[in-house]
Amino acid sequence: MILVNTDYITGKEVEMIGMVKGTMIQSVHVGKDIMNSFKTLVGGELTSYTKMMDDARAIATKRMADDAQAMGADAVINIRYASSTVAQGAAEVLAYGTAVKFK
Repeated sequence: MILVNTDYITGKEVEMIGMVKGTMIQSVHVGKDIMNSFKTLVGGELTSYTKMMDDARAIATKRMADDAQAMGADAVINIRYASSTVAQGAAEVLAYGTAVKFK
């Protein structure tokens, strides 16, 4: 499965199948959430939140690719990501794009 954030794939003629998406709501352990709140006092990277978002993006991307594969797609083009806070220490990541089949 080819995944790109452009609206074309060089050298390929494509037929659009439809929009695909994958979503994931991820949280951190309450202990890490408390430690992150203390870290905001002194500054610096909140590494457990960074890992949380990386993991959520990876899972959302896989779910989007699985959705495209179930539709018979060869690739997903024009991939975009959106995120939102669901609760303290928890966020939703949405990956979406256009499933295409090669002509």
